[in-house]
Amino acid sequence: MEMFERQIGNGYIIEMINLSSATFSEAAKFKKQLETDIDLGYKVIIVDFSNCSLLDSAFMGVLVITLKRLLRLNGTIKIVKPGLFSNPILNLTGTIEIFELYESVDNAIASISISSQNNNDSTPIELDQLTLANQH
Repeated sequence: MEMFERQIGNGYIIEMINLSSATFSEAAKFKKQLETDIDLGYKVIIVDFSNCSLLDSAFMGVLVITLKRLLRLNGTIKIVKPGLFSNPILNLTGTIEIFELYESVDNAIASISISSQNNNDSTPIELDQLTLANQH
């Protein structure tokens, strides 16, 4: 089983975290995966932590950085099943408040509005601009 599994939906992408612990050692690879999702034009990313019981600050940092980038593009990250690890890290730092949290992938998908899906048609020019912005 892969550490991260990608499922493409209609205007959104689901990233399943298949790790019991999401830590520094996997954070860089996950960051690259999320950057690819955005470069492909996805503005709504659902991150499913149903199989994960531990999240460290490095992995959380990847989520925060990605959320900031998506917000500039009128996008978002929706987090599924953060309950197992949300109290120690997310609540203590207040980080939990910046993410949309859901109990299931189905609930996260249902929350995606029609307008979010329609705003997902990125042009190659926008992707080029994103690439240039990432190089600076």
